[in-house]
Amino acid sequence: MFNAYNQALRDQIRAWLQEDIGTGDVTTAFTIPVGAQSKGIIHAKEAGVIAGIPVAQLVFEIVDPTLTCYAQVEDGQYVDKGTTLIIVEGSTHSILTGERLALNLMQRLSGIATKTRKFVDALEGLPTRLVDTRKTTPGHRALEKYAVRVGGGANHRFGLYDAVMIKDNHIKGAGGIIPAVERARMNIPHTMKIEVEVEDFDQLEEALQAQADIIMFDNMSPSRMADAVRRVKSRAPHIVTEASGGITLESIREKAESGVEVISVGGLTYSVAALDISLDLNEKKAEA
Repeated sequence: MFNAYNQALRDQIRAWLQEDIGTGDVTTAFTIPVGAQSKGIIHAKEAGVIAGIPVAQLVFEIVDPTLTCYAQVEDGQYVDKGTTLIIVEGSTHSILTGERLALNLMQRLSGIATKTRKFVDALEGLPTRLVDTRKTTPGHRALEKYAVRVGGGANHRFGLYDAVMIKDNHIKGAGGIIPAVERARMNIPHTMKIEVEVEDFDQLEEALQAQADIIMFDNMSPSRMADAVRRVKSRAPHIVTEASGGITLESIREKAESGVEVISVGGLTYSVAALDISLDLNEKKAEA
């Protein structure tokens, strides 16, 4: 699920480390003896689904290739409070220099995976697929979408380039759903899908006439959505139906029971609490 040899990610980690370290970690340099060796214990301070183990390992590797970093759990694993996640051994300077970036990434990704798992659990027994959106932190999209997959969800389009998604402002700018779909269809390859967001039944009718590949129901009540799904499937069973807009953990099951096939939730990535994860130095070794 994760490629630790992705050059783009390595370059990002180096840039993030530079942002944090700058000209040097003055606190560690001026307080810790040169050559000091330690064991760092990364552990969960609350229960949740872990994501980002390989990312944290990559951070420490880039900081100092001589560090040894042992994963104690796997991404996607639900852990209890107090569980040891990673043990990193070697230079105390290097451990402390990489600590914050490694923890920041693990906390963020684990928070996303934990929230995603809760939404997935709320859909248990239903065929509806949970997906994310483009509402991600700039520069972190690949990692955050990875965390959604770790939590049991799936990814929507990755960016503006891999699918046509016609929303309200596109409809206004194009002069309607039908001309928007027609122009898109003339210019995209046959392998690319066209999705249209609709807010009412008049727009739904236009999307059906335009033969969109996917129709998204935006902020519809469960009863209206159920009616919309029936209309779509009675006329064009091949069209995929999707729900979006203001969907919460409390409302997602009722929305899914409308028969909609996909539910997209922006809150999986843009409004998520980080999982509390910490690193403690333990069993200090003799200085080299």
